[in-house]
Amino acid sequence: MKTILTSTVLLTLLAGCSGPAPVDKPPRAVLVRTIGTAASEPQLRVYTGEVRARHEADIGFRIGGKLIERSVDAGARVRSGQVLARLDPQDVKLAEQAAAAQVSAAEADVALARAEFERVQNLHARNFISASALDSRRTALQAAEARLRQVRAQLAAAGNQAGYAALTVADEGVVTAVIAEAGQVVAAGQPVLRVARPGEREVLIHVPESRIAELRPGLPAAARAWANPAHAYVAAVREIAPAADAATRSYAVRVSVVGADDALPLGATASVAFAQSPDAAQAILPLTAVTRMDGRATVWVVDEASKLVPHAVDTGAFREDGVVVASGLPAGARVVVTGVHRLVAGEVVRAVDEAAPVALDARK
Repeated sequence: MKTILTSTVLLTLLAGCSGPAPVDKPPRAVLVRTIGTAASEPQLRVYTGEVRARHEADIGFRIGGKLIERSVDAGARVRSGQVLARLDPQDVKLAEQAAAAQVSAAEADVALARAEFERVQNLHARNFISASALDSRRTALQAAEARLRQVRAQLAAAGNQAGYAALTVADEGVVTAVIAEAGQVVAAGQPVLRVARPGEREVLIHVPESRIAELRPGLPAAARAWANPAHAYVAAVREIAPAADAATRSYAVRVSVVGADDALPLGATASVAFAQSPDAAQAILPLTAVTRMDGRATVWVVDEASKLVPHAVDTGAFREDGVVVASGLPAGARVVVTGVHRLVAGEVVRAVDEAAPVALDARK
């Protein structure tokens, strides 16, 4: 009996000395992205640009001078032949008067040379002078006539120069920019105004080097003005710059807009959305989601039993927004996007979608 009591006491003491029963840890959470969702496979590539006219030009005077008048401002609609600005015409008028005086002098020289030639011709017919003298007078008359043609051409050029003091526009358009002001001295050909034809419009966007290969002339797109995003215009790539901009290292792309109206004004901000690129049907994962195992690119997938399974994949281009996974992932796969270097095959985890809202622990 004493032995039984002693054993009972010892068991009680041992039970009191042992710690609490171990508690199973909950499965750790991993951030996943589900392949096949809109978040993982963007259907559109959107760029922002400026609405421009298909045809626009910087216009300026064909001669230099002082700008004394500018009759239009930015935004003005102009018609063909309308005078937009004027230069001080005094110098060109004086040049025209000087050319006219030279013409008068040349006409007098021709009249004198012709009279001299006729007199010498009569004397030669009567054998009073030699044939050499007659040839000399004939040559003088021809030179005077050539001089008259020269100064008449100079008078016509001076008249054109006088007309160039008024800046006109050849076609109907809209003034999109004013580059020079009255009182400024401008050189020949220096831009004074920028005029655009309002008929055909396009959106000028800039595409980075990593994405320019996705575009080609004729590629369909949809354009929307920021001021009226509900209305979409049918558009297509018209022109791609052959060289990147030296400062931004991006390529200028002009997207022609079909059926543009006043709801897409010149100078407005617009967005251009392109249809799926060749990589759009493929998954794009963050760089942190891909690791290497046994010499192959591998991602970790959470299966239906919430266990981690490594999947070998074939990767495509590495871009600034992630890496393109060309093959190896089934639709609907839940791929771990971060912390892949700490994962163990077969481990049970709790998958948390990356788009899920952040949950705060109120106990903390």
